[in-house]
Amino acid sequence: MSASAINNVQEVNFDGLVGPTHNYSGLAVGNVASMSHGGLVSNPKEGALQGLLKMKSLMDAGYAQGVLPPQQRPDIGALRDLGFSGSNSEVLARAAKEAPQLLRAVCSASSMWTANAGTITPSIDALDSRVHFTPANLQSSFHRYLEPQTTGHVLQAIFRDEQHFAHHPVLPATPAFSDEGAANHTRLCGEYGEPGVHLFVYGRQAFGGERAPQRYPARQTLEASQAVARQHGLTEAQTVFAQQHPDAIDAGVFHNDVIAVGNGPVLLYHEMAFLDEEGTLDELRAKMSTPLIPVRVPLEAVSMEDAVASYLFNSQLLTNPDGTMTLVVPGECQEREAVWSTIQNHLLAGNNPISEVIVKDVKQSMRNGGGPACLRLRVVLTDAERAALTGRVLLTDALYDDLTAWVNRYYRDWLAPDDLADPLLAEESLTALDELTQLLKIGSVYPFQLG
Repeated sequence: MSASAINNVQEVNFDGLVGPTHNYSGLAVGNVASMSHGGLVSNPKEGALQGLLKMKSLMDAGYAQGVLPPQQRPDIGALRDLGFSGSNSEVLARAAKEAPQLLRAVCSASSMWTANAGTITPSIDALDSRVHFTPANLQSSFHRYLEPQTTGHVLQAIFRDEQHFAHHPVLPATPAFSDEGAANHTRLCGEYGEPGVHLFVYGRQAFGGERAPQRYPARQTLEASQAVARQHGLTEAQTVFAQQHPDAIDAGVFHNDVIAVGNGPVLLYHEMAFLDEEGTLDELRAKMSTPLIPVRVPLEAVSMEDAVASYLFNSQLLTNPDGTMTLVVPGECQEREAVWSTIQNHLLAGNNPISEVIVKDVKQSMRNGGGPACLRLRVVLTDAERAALTGRVLLTDALYDDLTAWVNRYYRDWLAPDDLADPLLAEESLTALDELTQLLKIGSVYPFQLG
């Protein structure tokens, strides 16, 4: 690829809109924040506006920013599949009485964390020069297992042009192929338009293997990561498969993006990120065409408790035109003295490209266990690929204004778990989502629209 072509390649962060049923039900086993906030009252309107404000501020700073819609919730169809019958209000009422845990699951707004939506391979790394997508099966938890079908519809609606985009089927929804998407995948490279190396991080091997966590489940298998790599046509020279440290999973690091973040040639990671730290770094160095820049945070600087509570490593690492990088961290990083000191004295003052830290308030998401990096799906696109996108999904001032007005029209500012049985909430949500697909111009993607 020529120098001019390389310069015309951008990474677009597609953030998930926080859905109208955003609530704190404590559904995610192993996600300490989600479990500890279960049962509290949420503010869906504030959550959606916080997410939009983060997107807008990054767009204003010159970063390419996209938007992905939330899922249809409550998923009354899922309740019907599980034996509940009658009108929608009757289904909701019966579920609330007989199986409240199922009602909470089908109302989850977890699709806001689009890092779990799927795994993406940019066209520069693909044999057919197309961008490749595989939606994650998210089979490790019921409330997320409900997402992949609609996620596939959304991705195919936006990335529709077959000349530029290739879509693969979801992996079999079995424990052997447990796949949590880009939350366990990092592409490392020089410039975005240069060939990259794909770091796939897994928590366990389905068929034998190394150590496994004892307290919390490992959500990504080696077999799933290998299958996605095969789907995308990635070769051994383009891939590194590393096991996440099981002690980190047991400390609440349910995805690799809670303990490490990479961008360009930089890998910012905690000492406890990988079971074989040196082996992982050595293989990356051997396969990358540009020198790896590892930025290691030792355990003595940031404890596992502080890492999980602050989500320091679930930050966005963004490249600036001058080659420096900006780290976008959640406000919780300022609340932990050890974390904030590490940011100032180790990251910003260290010999690495990180030159700026931006603090963002995403508390509504953080209380359910998702920081800035959880909220975005990274897609590297050329000029031609961006031009081939369908719909109105790249953020502009006008789209931001429209989405903000849409949120203010439809979202509640108070939602307790007991409110999830309210049939009016279901009606409000469907009305809002129907209008959203028109605002985004992506056509029919939801079950209620497709019939």
